[in-house]
Amino acid sequence: MSIKNCPNCGSSSFIKSGIINNRQRFKCKSCNYFFSVNKIGKKIDDYYVNKALQLYLEGLTYREIERILGISHVSIMNWVKKYNIKRPYHTNYHPTYKIFNASEISNYFQNLNNLSGAGVVVTELGDKFMLIKWERFRD
Repeated sequence: MSIKNCPNCGSSSFIKSGIINNRQRFKCKSCNYFFSVNKIGKKIDDYYVNKALQLYLEGLTYREIERILGISHVSIMNWVKKYNIKRPYHTNYHPTYKIFNASEISNYFQNLNNLSGAGVVVTELGDKFMLIKWERFRD
């Protein structure tokens, strides 16, 4: 297998740095990362990274985002940590979410009762729409 770029930063500037387990080891000159092979794991499309972080900021839990997008909650936690995402702290509100197709969301907004009493965000989710609504905690 031929190494073309640093798997950590993508730089093509690296040097040989010994042999580990009969494999050549390299050191990136840009980020000082040591590696022996290119990472082969599947890369998740940036669309899903952005969508997961949006949903996290809207107040959904890692597991809820996992169920909606089909991406591991551990990956989502790692992205939150990597991009240093801080969720606003709200004590009086909690988010609820629903997933609709185009006609369902149209019908939802035609009912005036659905338009009062809470903040609402609609985000596109593939061929569906996700509606996130903040409601006050009831004691």
